[in-house]
Amino acid sequence: MDMIKVTLKDGSVKEFPKGTTVYDVAHSISGRLAKEAIVGSVDGKTVDLSYVIQKDCELSLFKFDDDEGNHAYRHTSSHILAQAVKRLFPDTKLAIGPAIDNGFYYDFDTEHKFVPEDLEKIEKEMQKIIKEDLTLERFELPRDEAIKYMAEKDEDYKVELIRDLPEDAIISFYKQGEFVDLCAGCHVQSTKDVKSFKLLSLAGAYWRGDEKNKMLQRIYGTSFPKASLLEAYLTMLEEAKKRDHRKLGKELKLFALMEEGPGFPFMLPNGMVLKNELLKYWREVHETADYVEVETPIILNRKLWETSGHWFHYKENMYSLTIDEEDYAIKPMNCPGGMLVYKTDLRSYKDLPMRVGEIGRVHRHELSGALHGLMRVRAFTQDDAHIFMLPEQIKDEIIGVVNLIDEVYKKFGFSYHIELSTRPEKSMGSDEDWKHAEDSLQGALEELGVEYKLNPGDGAFYGPKIDFHLRDSLGRTWQCGTIQLDMQLPQRFELTYIGKDGEKHQPIVIHRVAFGSIERFMGILIEEFAGKFPAWLSPVQVKILTIADRHIDYAEEVAKKLKKRGLRVEVDHRAEKIGFKIREAQLEKNPYMLILGDNEVEEGKVAVRSRDIGEIGRLQLDEFSDKIIEEVRSRALTSIFKINEE
Repeated sequence: MDMIKVTLKDGSVKEFPKGTTVYDVAHSISGRLAKEAIVGSVDGKTVDLSYVIQKDCELSLFKFDDDEGNHAYRHTSSHILAQAVKRLFPDTKLAIGPAIDNGFYYDFDTEHKFVPEDLEKIEKEMQKIIKEDLTLERFELPRDEAIKYMAEKDEDYKVELIRDLPEDAIISFYKQGEFVDLCAGCHVQSTKDVKSFKLLSLAGAYWRGDEKNKMLQRIYGTSFPKASLLEAYLTMLEEAKKRDHRKLGKELKLFALMEEGPGFPFMLPNGMVLKNELLKYWREVHETADYVEVETPIILNRKLWETSGHWFHYKENMYSLTIDEEDYAIKPMNCPGGMLVYKTDLRSYKDLPMRVGEIGRVHRHELSGALHGLMRVRAFTQDDAHIFMLPEQIKDEIIGVVNLIDEVYKKFGFSYHIELSTRPEKSMGSDEDWKHAEDSLQGALEELGVEYKLNPGDGAFYGPKIDFHLRDSLGRTWQCGTIQLDMQLPQRFELTYIGKDGEKHQPIVIHRVAFGSIERFMGILIEEFAGKFPAWLSPVQVKILTIADRHIDYAEEVAKKLKKRGLRVEVDHRAEKIGFKIREAQLEKNPYMLILGDNEVEEGKVAVRSRDIGEIGRLQLDEFSDKIIEEVRSRALTSIFKINEE
């Protein structure tokens, strides 16, 4: 009997008969591992547990907690969804059904208009499919046979997908019972392995994301190997609904979304306070880090966008117009304007690094179906910065940027993880330049001692990048900060500096954002704090409530003194009961209330109530204002009164 050697993740080597499956290897290690394993990896290629091993190899096994296992589990869930829909609505045509972050979806073309009540029927059919314990079997066909096979099933969308593949391609399918789907894999072994799932919502989606194509119906769902995990996730979704920035943005009068400008949010006075406080903080941080600030035009001509490459590679996302019979475009990003700023003067190696920041307004055309509050818009403010530097300065500058972004995120209480993406298959530049750039980024992260995930081949075409993924209080992740190393735009714009040798050289450029989109970051903060902003960000920091009309003069006097010290104050002197006023102030989520009645007027004090910790008691006005001013000055996330009590 021929034997093969399998090297496991821990470096140990085991021998098995040739033809052993990945599942057999898992079972030989432990019964529990065999039960929990979802897919494997043979010599770096993700495979099903049924994969037959024919030669010596390196093998890894993945559970649901691993990205590979999670993806396969939810990909199978999408197939079960599609099978259930085909059983209930046989004339349905299938489009695509991938696994996504936290779940899966499937796009369908059917005359039947799905309604929320249908989801319950589909779930019941999915439960039947799971109980049927259908094995997922992979098979392959040559391209021509695959096209014929799908055409016979009247699956037009699948035929289109196959036609886009190379003529010599071998096409893979997965079969479970009577259901067959075009699919690259991977999957769990049987439908019974999907334990807990829930269909979540309906949406419209253009075929292939192109608004010129037919609108399909999309069903979203999620799945987990344990009911407790599903329950926890659904609880988190309910909490997220309460924190929805669109709902809170309207209630707190932060911003408005209007049909006159889809994707172009209107920032209201309260929202402008929040935005300006963020920008004030941004400017302080960057001034300390020796950045200079510039502003570049919103509209620039076609020649610029041709030089940058956007006119040829990004035009469908740009808004263009004609001025004096010449083509122009509204900028979708600030980078090309930043390159022109650099060229306004002759630069020397002594001038580098040159750190240039810009709070730039950008516009990008997003499909109407993709628009979502402040999270996905067509106009937003980007906190861009470009660092022009010498090749030997890359590592130190990356360290500086990572530290700056770390400082910003910690200010808001966010944790995050870092991903390093390296050279993609299609890229520009020499092997030598790419190696130096990647080594510099990796060396900077390792010198900082931070953990990071490596994403091979996921960098931008012009250079490698570092992405920062925030984790909020609900466990959701948001990609915000980015550091991109660029060796191409400096070349396209013919940027130079005079080196020590007196010759012209090309600088290296770092593109980076900390907030990303200011509007999107505001949306994240609204949901993170559930609208209960710390005092330094709160549009109204102190709400003064009068018990009766005779207390109004004292309230106005208190407000004047607090405003003079730079605090944002409002007075509620309506002829309403004090309990009603307090409840309203709580709903407005103001961090502090001062309740003024006869005793306060007589003693010259203020009765302080905190949004977060309740009654604080009567204080001298100067004592209260000193503490809240310190809280605001330090940009504390929690009440200074609470800190002092502890």
